[in-house]
Amino acid sequence: MSEVQNFIRETVTEHPVVLFMKGTAQFPQCGFSGKAIQILRESGVKKLVTVNVLDDQEVREGIKQFSNWPTIPQLYVKGEFIGGSDIVSEMYASGELKTVLQEAGAFES
Repeated sequence: MSEVQNFIRETVTEHPVVLFMKGTAQFPQCGFSGKAIQILRESGVKKLVTVNVLDDQEVREGIKQFSNWPTIPQLYVKGEFIGGSDIVSEMYASGELKTVLQEAGAFES
């Protein structure tokens, strides 16, 4: 397994909630990443780690291979790939996202 794949695997398994995104939580660099961050904030997530894929081309391509998902952002909860911006939005609207995040302990400070 490559160094990038190891980094991704370690990151998603060591943290309850991880968002691979374009930009940072403070300064998203695409609308979809901004939307995902906004939803996570509105959900009340306290334990969130973000990875800016624009900082590293290998991570940007590696995450697409890791999840077998072609777009960014990508949300992981307890090491499990949840989906991109549209799926996160749908889960938020249905209340399913809050349940998944609660089970992961994402609201504890």
